[in-house]
Amino acid sequence: MSQPEVEDLVRTLAPQVLAVLVRRSGDFGAAEDATQEALLAAVQHWPEEGIPENPRGWLLQTASRRIIDSFRSDQARRRREDTVAAEPRAADVPDRDDTLTLLFLCAHPSLTSASAIALTLRAVGGLTTAEIASAFLVPETTMAQRISRAKAKIKKSGLAFRMPSADERQASLRSVLHVLYLVFNEGYTSSGGRRLHRTELSAEAIRLARLLHAALPDDGEAAGLLALMLLTDARRPARTGPDGDLIPLADQDRAQWDRSLIREGVALVTAALTRDGIGEYRLQAAIAATHDIALRAEDTDWPRVLTLYTRLEALTANPVVTLNRAIATAMVHGPDAGLAMLAGLDDRLPGHHRLAAARAHLLELAGQREEAIRHYTAAAARTGNTAEQRYLTLRAARLRAGHSTSRSPIGTE
Repeated sequence: MSQPEVEDLVRTLAPQVLAVLVRRSGDFGAAEDATQEALLAAVQHWPEEGIPENPRGWLLQTASRRIIDSFRSDQARRRREDTVAAEPRAADVPDRDDTLTLLFLCAHPSLTSASAIALTLRAVGGLTTAEIASAFLVPETTMAQRISRAKAKIKKSGLAFRMPSADERQASLRSVLHVLYLVFNEGYTSSGGRRLHRTELSAEAIRLARLLHAALPDDGEAAGLLALMLLTDARRPARTGPDGDLIPLADQDRAQWDRSLIREGVALVTAALTRDGIGEYRLQAAIAATHDIALRAEDTDWPRVLTLYTRLEALTANPVVTLNRAIATAMVHGPDAGLAMLAGLDDRLPGHHRLAAARAHLLELAGQREEAIRHYTAAAARTGNTAEQRYLTLRAARLRAGHSTSRSPIGTE
């Protein structure tokens, strides 16, 4: 097996091995260190020696040795050695996969969103601290401290390594879904830097959402989140031009959209909407599906989009949802109606570049060119993403030159 194939295999197995060690030892930090040493040993030996008959067992056996040696080397921890299971033979490693339990632990509601995201990507996603720091544009030392604090908080809290009970699951599952949603969004539209996309993050979020949906196939919101990710990611190939410039939804070449992802996403959300209750991820997925099934921008069922955003706003009271409802309102009832809705968001989204961009677009539709230019310029100054900045600056320049711009603003996806 080639080096890249070995690396892919150990990355898949890593969270399973880590989860077993955390369950056995109760020490997240020591378990992670031992797992990383085992992964490194596999990457060094397997390409030449071949894949063991039971690769997961080999990794667990190697990591167990490391963690036992670690406990033995520290006299103060010697008594904890009894809590570590006896070294297993590779053939005796159980088939139980604790990855989902590990995901729930990393996204525990007691952690901040920033800490939960970092810990999830490190422990479950297998990304290095340097990769996570790069994705979120912070120094590696800062990210290492954030992850260390998260692990210390879990250790101090004494959280049990187990799947939450039925009574506990709702709060825990909500936190897990939120963490995966934030990871995907950061990958799909980076909050800063030169790249619009960070595909390593969005791909990892989709992988973990698939894992969650497979484990909880009857949960409508887990299915809805996966559908939302797939339906959104299906548009990614058409979202930037050859030079990396942003192409908004209405101007995208829909022939480039990934139709297999759209079919899968539509099927998921259609089934999820038939289950009892309704949730924010199912509603967002339904909105994404409405956009994706339109073969042309002008075929979009905007009244349905408006209805779905109205229901989503009532459920979440999220000002960004209100912003998108204003855009949908403008598409159905005209730009003045949309602008009237945006007027109530200045206190709820102060200084947000998407509010300025949406207002600029609706002002342009209303024929208020100078005001539109002013708001496009303000939006460009407020975003930290270079691709968005170029796009907004170009729109302002085109208006100054007397040209019309795109049919949709940033934020309608």
